[in-house]
Amino acid sequence: MSQLTYKQRLLERVRRVVVKVGSAVLSDNGGLHSDVIAHLAEDVERVIREGREVIMVTSGAIAAGRARLGTSAGASMAVRQAAAAVGQIELMAMWASAFARHGRTVAQILLTHQDLAERNRRRNATQTINALLQAGVVPVVNENDTVAVEEIRLGDNDTLSSLVASMVQAEMLIILSDVKGVLTGDPRKRPDARLVPLIADPEADMKGLVVESKGPLGSGGMAAKLNAARQAARAGITVVIGPGREDATIQAALDPAREVGTLIIPAGARLASRKHWIAFALRPQGSLALDHGAAEALRKKGKSLLPSGVREVRGEFAGGDCVSLLDPAGVEIGRGLVNYPAADVLRLKGRQSRDIARILGYKVADEIIHRDNFVLLEELR
Repeated sequence: MSQLTYKQRLLERVRRVVVKVGSAVLSDNGGLHSDVIAHLAEDVERVIREGREVIMVTSGAIAAGRARLGTSAGASMAVRQAAAAVGQIELMAMWASAFARHGRTVAQILLTHQDLAERNRRRNATQTINALLQAGVVPVVNENDTVAVEEIRLGDNDTLSSLVASMVQAEMLIILSDVKGVLTGDPRKRPDARLVPLIADPEADMKGLVVESKGPLGSGGMAAKLNAARQAARAGITVVIGPGREDATIQAALDPAREVGTLIIPAGARLASRKHWIAFALRPQGSLALDHGAAEALRKKGKSLLPSGVREVRGEFAGGDCVSLLDPAGVEIGRGLVNYPAADVLRLKGRQSRDIARILGYKVADEIIHRDNFVLLEELR
């Protein structure tokens, strides 16, 4: 099969697209660029009229607010949140105005890490986005920087876009940047840096790539974009990292006959939605140190974690929380959802499953972590 034919088959199945636009594309130190937003809205509108659904993930609120308030990039969390509060209004007004020219309505959706990590919130967000798409509305998603403190922040909208793409079961994620795509070096330091047009194996081909540090306006940089692309690819999502200020980049990314940016092919071994959520959306609330036998059973045999394999309990967590699992050398081998809170796991460690009810006075399951709720991280590195 030729590369063109393979690309054509890959893109033919794309019906739902997440488009992420960074601050460096939308703004500079003087604030937002309404003309860039207008061109992107026109590009998205054409894609929608071709029969596809589009969810936007946009940065730019803090950058817009800083320009209005005259604050610096290194300001305190409170000042950054104030900038987001001011800038979010302007950002959404520009998106609404740009799409209104095409008779299209937009909707604002503000999310934090907790919204994506908590199952009920995640389900509600998904249902809202689906309802908006059915109504022909373009959902415009941003991190809720006005209320998000460090503990609940995602940190960058590249990560947010990959998690949203997985959440809504999109077939493609398009990440628009201020460079042409993934390059072999930082173009600001390496004039000989060249575009990498195709990454066929996200697990292998991304290793060793030289990427630029984050710019003055954004919170990511190419390293964050590659990490987001890798996460999305693990969910079976095709990714394109391309130039955000060139005409019709979004249309070009969906056209098998055209080449734009860097095309990243989905991983061969796709993670189930639940395991992708555990691996990338959740943050461990504690950790369990395992003995050699339990670590090997998880690594090589696909087994569940039983009480007998737990050597040490660290941190405070509740039943249903995500925890890290450590081998005897202290290396994190995986993450999973525990069936019991930390205090009860501490009482059960090293014991047999048949003793759980006698020790605790109740029994949820034979396992501390069932294999269906466990992800082996070594497969993701």
